[in-house]
Amino acid sequence: MNQHVHDPYVLRSKQEGWRSRAVFKLMEIDEKDRLLKPGMTVVDLGSTPGSWSEYAVRRIQPGGRLIALDLLPMEPIAGVTFIQGDFREEEVFHRLTDALEGRTVDLVLSDMAPNLSGIAVSDQARALHLVELTLEFCQQHLKPGGDMLVKVFQGSGYIELRDSVARTFERILVRKPAASRDRSTETYLLARSRRLQAP
Repeated sequence: MNQHVHDPYVLRSKQEGWRSRAVFKLMEIDEKDRLLKPGMTVVDLGSTPGSWSEYAVRRIQPGGRLIALDLLPMEPIAGVTFIQGDFREEEVFHRLTDALEGRTVDLVLSDMAPNLSGIAVSDQARALHLVELTLEFCQQHLKPGGDMLVKVFQGSGYIELRDSVARTFERILVRKPAASRDRSTETYLLARSRRLQAP
């Protein structure tokens, strides 16, 4: 708790009016890799409390479209279409499709993490499952040439997961933003240019 209160990114997020310190992870990756551009259609999976959506929606204007999904409620953000629900469910899937209004998705973002139990093997399996679901979502919705940025945790199954992502995308970059806590095993896979079809 003490570390959180004195965390420079927590303090900066409050000063700048962001919803959480997580925004600085996306901001750093975007500045380095030029992810977000005006006019893009972006889907933010696991968006609550919304700092990634807050940042991304500004970067894709004018003409951009951002759809955010989460199981938990999220306070409204100007310019963001929010869908509460599980994107694996057909009804939520249809709401997403309707919100896209015929557009293909340029970028899928996912900062999702499971609720941790403290049992490493179980937590890692659940974290990998979230990445697999995000990858499946990309295979259904992301346009050829589109990108995915997803949080992963290094551990059992990580290499196999990277191989799976590599079959769908042309290039994979690993990013560990400065705002990621040192003790955390979290990194981000930036998968660039979705293949027309898997090899």
